[in-house]
Amino acid sequence: MKWASVLKRTWQVGVCLLAVGFCSGAGAHEIPDDVEIRLLVVPDGDEVKVSVRVPLVAMRDFDFPLRGPGYLDLARADTQLADAASLWLMGELRIYANGEDLGAGRLDGVRVALPSDLSFDGSLDTHRRILMERLPAHTNLYWEQALLDVALTYQNPAGAEADLVVVPSFARLGMRTLTRLTHPGKDGTLKTLVLPGDPGRVSLDPGRLEVFGRFLALGFEHVLDGTDHLLFVLALVIPLMRIRPLIVVVTAFTIAHSLTLGAAMLGLVPAGLWFPPLVELLIATSIFIMVLENLLAPGLTSRWLVAFGFGLIHGFGFSFALGATLPQAGDHLLVSLAGFNLGIEAGQLLVLLMAVPVLRLAARWLPPPGIAVVASVLIGHTAWHWMLERWAQFSAFEVVVPELDRAFAAGSMRWAMLVLVAMLVVWLIRGPFERWAAASSEP
Repeated sequence: MKWASVLKRTWQVGVCLLAVGFCSGAGAHEIPDDVEIRLLVVPDGDEVKVSVRVPLVAMRDFDFPLRGPGYLDLARADTQLADAASLWLMGELRIYANGEDLGAGRLDGVRVALPSDLSFDGSLDTHRRILMERLPAHTNLYWEQALLDVALTYQNPAGAEADLVVVPSFARLGMRTLTRLTHPGKDGTLKTLVLPGDPGRVSLDPGRLEVFGRFLALGFEHVLDGTDHLLFVLALVIPLMRIRPLIVVVTAFTIAHSLTLGAAMLGLVPAGLWFPPLVELLIATSIFIMVLENLLAPGLTSRWLVAFGFGLIHGFGFSFALGATLPQAGDHLLVSLAGFNLGIEAGQLLVLLMAVPVLRLAARWLPPPGIAVVASVLIGHTAWHWMLERWAQFSAFEVVVPELDRAFAAGSMRWAMLVLVAMLVVWLIRGPFERWAAASSEP
């Protein structure tokens, strides 16, 4: 009797699961891999107008009305669109004015937009357009290609001059989410922040201390995530194993990458798509060359100069990570550069503080030259594979020879100035660095 009851209950559960599967299969869908959210925040007197755009496929657990071969039925979709906006968007966005939570926003309206719609590109009138401009009901638009636009209003007793802080928490919309937060700056120009995942509190008018802390953390995280930069630093210090030569080499590397990082932020980077792959290829090559020097000519007196030369290349690599987030600095460009650089140095220092004791401990069982050979071979093997992979990526781009015009002449002058500044820096630091390096090479 007991077994009969168990079998009956199992059969009932199985039937229920099948029924749920059949009923929900038309509307349920998996979490999308990549989701980009557009967010426009515009202070308007005692209100804050917010416009949000998100792919409709990110609105899970809703059966949107369809017609024909999968076209979204625009005439019957408003209720589901509003419910999806309330469930997935409104509760995930908080706005603070002068530290005061503005509470839940008011849902003014929703609409469906085509992928080609440019309402969020360079306009402050997006909120009104969401309310006034709608697609014709007969538009044939597959629901997977549709965009959901949402217009919200937040009451702001502090007024238009209040310091606004936005907390977008849209990470659950996809496996990887990217929020492009646009807002008008105090100078009237539109500024865009690129925010991955859930970025936490984002000030629209950050102060110097907030900018410094944000970019300090960004530089620190970038170094720890950048395996190629870490391997280059390790290849630099493997033969040293002492603090003084380590400081000389790392300082030269820091000065160099700070120089080109700042130059890149001033617009000295070529605009071609081929330039980032070229820099990545050169970074891998720099690691391999350092490994060869470790194996063939591990001299210490010239290592600071090699570190300086390759540091110029790595600075451009750092600029790619900084460029996308630089708008978050507001009006504090120099503060953001200083914080990012110090974050990089803190990350490098942490790695070196862990690496040097390990190398010294290994020296108890293996002579230092043997440690340098083993570690260099392992790093060189990785660098060689990176060189092959990045060469394949770089060779896929067509490098267009620039025309000999005024723009080319102006660009050449800027690059010449950068070269001259680098040579001047080398001339200024050469004397003390060579003395420190010579003193460091003494037993």
